[in-house]
Amino acid sequence: MKVAIVHDWLVTYAGAEKVLSEILKVYPQADIFSLVDFFEDKDRKKIMGKKSTTTIIQKFPMAKKKYRNYLWFMPYAIEQLDLSAYELIISSSHAVAKGILTSPDQLHISYVHSPIRYAWDMQHQYLKEANLEKGLKGVLVRSMLKKIRDWDYRTANGVDFFISNSDFIGRRIWKVYRRESTTIYPPVDVNDFDYDSSIVKEDFYLTASRMVPYKKIELIVEAFAEMPDKKLVVIGTGPDFEKIKSKATSNVTLMGYQSFEVLKENMQKAKGFVFAAEEDFGITPVEAQACGTPVIAFGKGGSLETVRGLNTKKPTGVFFYEQTTDAIQYAIENFEKNIDILKPENCRAHALAFSPEQFKQKLEQFVDEKKLEKWGLEE
Repeated sequence: MKVAIVHDWLVTYAGAEKVLSEILKVYPQADIFSLVDFFEDKDRKKIMGKKSTTTIIQKFPMAKKKYRNYLWFMPYAIEQLDLSAYELIISSSHAVAKGILTSPDQLHISYVHSPIRYAWDMQHQYLKEANLEKGLKGVLVRSMLKKIRDWDYRTANGVDFFISNSDFIGRRIWKVYRRESTTIYPPVDVNDFDYDSSIVKEDFYLTASRMVPYKKIELIVEAFAEMPDKKLVVIGTGPDFEKIKSKATSNVTLMGYQSFEVLKENMQKAKGFVFAAEEDFGITPVEAQACGTPVIAFGKGGSLETVRGLNTKKPTGVFFYEQTTDAIQYAIENFEKNIDILKPENCRAHALAFSPEQFKQKLEQFVDEKKLEKWGLEE
């Protein structure tokens, strides 16, 4: 059986690309298609050295750095990929990959990281951050996003079966496309982020992320700036680094970008991991739990599925429900009151449910079931 995997773009190796890598381990014979492919050699090794068939956007000016600027052209471009020779097509989509053209005789399964965020429920946030709320340019961008929404809704009909990366995204898929989906959580490197019971927890909290507005690192730093008796370590860099650095007090240490080894060491030693973003899934809280570290998380989005709250058996963290400094501070206080029941071994056991092995097993089982449902085929 000829298998094709369609991915939005191959530029940097992040969460969606980790999913692609694990899909390829299930279907190593698959060919890859994408809008653009600018992977470096070190990243290409993670996808079995494969190069993808790309679209005309690959040759557009400044495409390597400015590919997102061609959002308006992406729906057309993805539809020009010819996948007529393939029986099974798996799209890995957070933008337009699910919109490839397929025939009734082909099986198209779409693993959706999210419907196009900046075209649907996050449009207003996107326009605000891009300073496009007013003016002629803002009107033109809104018009473009309206056309993309129309296209995105219409092309959902070309997908035979949807997989969501969390129940939260499953609800978004239903809201946007009115289609049912099955949740298969993305793979997390829980084997690399190992738990060592001999490591003694130290008296500091950790957060780690790229420093962009929606990650809310600035909010976490502001909260700890008002708690001088609590220590916070921040790992990561990004556009907001200097702004966040200006708000850090003596109890807050900004380490900038660090190697994997340093990140893991701090995750293993921290008494708690603080996570204030609303994520579709959220990998870092799972990585922290894999290290035996409980989480203080914003109680919305994927965190509600990856962290077990105090009202559950064998809890692994504490939630706060407003993105405010007061809410974080109250959650830290609540965390410290209940730290004895937030056991490292329970955190580790919970994190194993999100392992690559679990992902591959569930994906293969799902695809086999749908092949049987569509074609009556069983391998």
